[in-house]
Amino acid sequence: MWRDNGLSIVLLLLFAGSFAGQIWAGWFDYNDERREHAEPPAALVEYLASGHFGEATFENWESEFLQMSAYVLLTVFLFQKGSAESKKPGGVESVDEDPREARDAAAPWPVHRGGLILKLYESSLSIAFALLFLLSFVLHATLGLSEYNAERLAHGSPAATLLRYATSSRFWFESFQNWQSEFLSLAAMVVLSIFLRQRGSPESKPVAAPTWETGA
Repeated sequence: MWRDNGLSIVLLLLFAGSFAGQIWAGWFDYNDERREHAEPPAALVEYLASGHFGEATFENWESEFLQMSAYVLLTVFLFQKGSAESKKPGGVESVDEDPREARDAAAPWPVHRGGLILKLYESSLSIAFALLFLLSFVLHATLGLSEYNAERLAHGSPAATLLRYATSSRFWFESFQNWQSEFLSLAAMVVLSIFLRQRGSPESKPVAAPTWETGA
């Protein structure tokens, strides 16, 4: 089990540890703010239901899923010569093959089913990331509104509507500050994999591969 699933297990453990750290630090930060406003500290359960926690969480998830959905789609059509993250320009690779011509009995059942099921399955990875992005985007807006209004009420301003918050500079600042970092990290991965290597990683070209050889 460990040999076959070690990568996902370790990543999920790192996620769980980081998420627990976010909750712990966020809870203390939230209560520090409440004390500054002469309010009683919140219990952990109360904090987890707060806009402070929800906005911070889904603001980040939103950018991650946007990054992955955009990357999956862009690598279908665009190329980067020499990058381990790109298909070879002008070539036809196995990922481009029409699954309707597959004769492998072990192929996933949508391939054998065909029709609309196969059409959806062909794009299921980008669809899944796009849906996760949209869900996170909506949760960022709705839970962020709660945090936004809590701050407004603390300063004597009336509560804002969801539309007002979703069209505010604050909401888009929260989004763009994360989006730009995700696209920068992707660009760095694409470009650095042209020149740099990591022996044993499928995200790298072989160490002895020529600099301008494309693909892993």
